Amino acid sequence: MSVRSRLSMATGVLLGLLATVGYVLSPPSFDPPRLSQSAGVNALPAQPAAEYRPVPHNGAIDVKDISVPMQGTALTATIRSPRTPGRHPALVFVQGSGSGNRGDFTSQATWLARAGVVTLTYDKRTVGYDFRHRDFGLLADDALRMIEVLRRRADVDPHRAGLWGVSEGSWVLPIAAAKSMDVAFTVMVSAPVVSPMRQVAWALNEQLERLHAPSGVRELLTKAMGGVGFDFLRYDSVPVLRQVTQPMLALYGTMDPSIPFVESTQKLTAALRDARNSDYTIRFLGGADHAMRVNGGAFARGYLETLANWVIGLPGTARPPAGTQIAGATPVQRYVAADVPTAPWYARSAILGFALTLTAVGYVAAPVTEMVVRLRGRDAIVSRPELWPGIRRRLRRMAWTGVGLLAAVMAFITLIVLFSVNQAGAWPAVLAGWLVVRVLAILMLVQEVTTVAAVVAALREGWEPGRWQRFALAAVLGGTAMLMVTAAYYGLFGIPW
Repeated sequence: MSVRSRLSMATGVLLGLLATVGYVLSPPSFDPPRLSQSAGVNALPAQPAAEYRPVPHNGAIDVKDISVPMQGTALTATIRSPRTPGRHPALVFVQGSGSGNRGDFTSQATWLARAGVVTLTYDKRTVGYDFRHRDFGLLADDALRMIEVLRRRADVDPHRAGLWGVSEGSWVLPIAAAKSMDVAFTVMVSAPVVSPMRQVAWALNEQLERLHAPSGVRELLTKAMGGVGFDFLRYDSVPVLRQVTQPMLALYGTMDPSIPFVESTQKLTAALRDARNSDYTIRFLGGADHAMRVNGGAFARGYLETLANWVIGLPGTARPPAGTQIAGATPVQRYVAADVPTAPWYARSAILGFALTLTAVGYVAAPVTEMVVRLRGRDAIVSRPELWPGIRRRLRRMAWTGVGLLAAVMAFITLIVLFSVNQAGAWPAVLAGWLVVRVLAILMLVQEVTTVAAVVAALREGWEPGRWQRFALAAVLGGTAMLMVTAAYYGLFGIPW
């Protein structure tokens, strides 16, 4: 058997071994089942026309910026108030995920203020809130502090001062409402009444389906999510929703790709029934996206009118006409918002970070050690020094391939996330990115096999490496082996493709 045949056989055996190791080490696959559409959403009644009747919104308003002390910080807020006399309903806008700026709600807050609602928007805190750590209870305290500011105003009806929250904000609102009856009502917009992990996984799966992504892409992303150790990702809002007794308006867009709205509606209504709260109104707006806009442009037809009529009409609008508590356009949700399996201990983010750090240190330490040894003039080799340059070139190529694989995986994940957030992208881009990642993984495997074979052949020919050459071999070959096992866990050597 020729040398090439033996190397090909060794590569094939190692590839099969890595695919098997990846299968054995992996948690259960993420495979959300189809959602039955028999839960009372197939034939919703039309939204009552009175709810979205035109609302005059050309009144004069006053705009004032204030600073509000909070726990550990102070937040800037903007209050917009109608100049008409008397007490008005009031609404505090609570942001979604990420850094929030009060300017995000300027158009809505201004429209409502001109329609007769005192509005308050505020900058989201950065102290005690970041990408890894999100204390929804702390955010709820911020919202309650803003309600307190509004309720003290002479032009605000304290019995009609409530909270509006979008997306992540709808995990915050129930906490605030359960804590204090100062919250007279809540408006939940695009509320994912499932855990953050389930919501993100559902949205990601929907986007991957749209992009016709290979199953391996979904496995890679969900395994990465399962290894993330952020406690808030598995937060369950249902227990606190069971304590909310104030009137609630929940608005969903039928073109929202981020929220499992059918399942969220089921969980929301079940929780409110447990709270003996029948003062809720759920509306599905046709064509509306996550932000209640149409394709990111103008607000969906009837959104602002529905919101204004409901808030201004309280308490009379707290309970809609019989048979219309859930109404509007027909929503369609294809898959259950399934949970992402938790990664085993050896695949948690801390362990993964440690393994990748060791690999990176090995890749960097080898050339640095060589440079130091040469500068100190200790580059002695017992025999056959001419064999080392060829091995060294192989090690360098292998290290660059490993770095390239890591960069390609990170770029690919970023690409998918951006596609998912912006609801953009085309399937050829996904397939091309996945092909690059898989090819680099296979190339790294081939380089590992051929380099080990070259080292073995050199040793048979009498090559006796010095101490630093042995260190370089251990660092690069060992680091690459660790990277291959990690790649195997994430399915880069697995089948199906």
